[in-house]
Amino acid sequence: MPIKAVFFDLGETLIDESRLWREWADIIGVSERDFTAALEHVIARGEHHHRAFEMLQPGFDPKAAQLRRVADGTRYLFRPDDLYPDAKTCVTSLRKAGLFVGIAGSQSRDLLDSMQTLGLDVDIITTSEHLGFDKPSPKFFEGLLAQTGFSAAVSAYVGDRIDNDVLPAKAVGMTAVFLERGPWGRIHAKSADAARADIRITALSELAEALRR
Repeated sequence: MPIKAVFFDLGETLIDESRLWREWADIIGVSERDFTAALEHVIARGEHHHRAFEMLQPGFDPKAAQLRRVADGTRYLFRPDDLYPDAKTCVTSLRKAGLFVGIAGSQSRDLLDSMQTLGLDVDIITTSEHLGFDKPSPKFFEGLLAQTGFSAAVSAYVGDRIDNDVLPAKAVGMTAVFLERGPWGRIHAKSADAARADIRITALSELAEALRR
């Protein structure tokens, strides 16, 4: 069946998170290079990214630090200049082709306004908190489909992670698109499970043609 709806993860799919990690490196007091190395280490081990903070500064509490950043106004928020260069063109071309396009990632409810400032021409923007479930729960994807009215058979989900995006989307019957970029994408591309993706691309400029095929 032809794809009628395409849903995108946000971080490292549409958004380049380099600025996010630079900011955390500064807060912890390490170089960006050391932070990246720690992050890649925990990704390769299949651990939560918060483990990288603990490795670099034992006892560091990222959740508490995040609350302090919210309170003092230094919290990381999305900006249009964080978008990957191919993001807006890809989204716009899919919409012009008549597809329903949405963004649904693992963000908190209070980041929705920040997501909407990105200026992407999409039909819906939502978060895991709005849907009531975090990835990789299948209920995240089922809730997204229920909210938009599309069946899994005509829907695709695009993400940079095999564990959080590809496998759970595929489990509910969606076309799972693996975007091989960013720290998770580069590392997960080497895993055996990467072969389970329905579509593998290295840039969003490849997506429209891959969906047509």
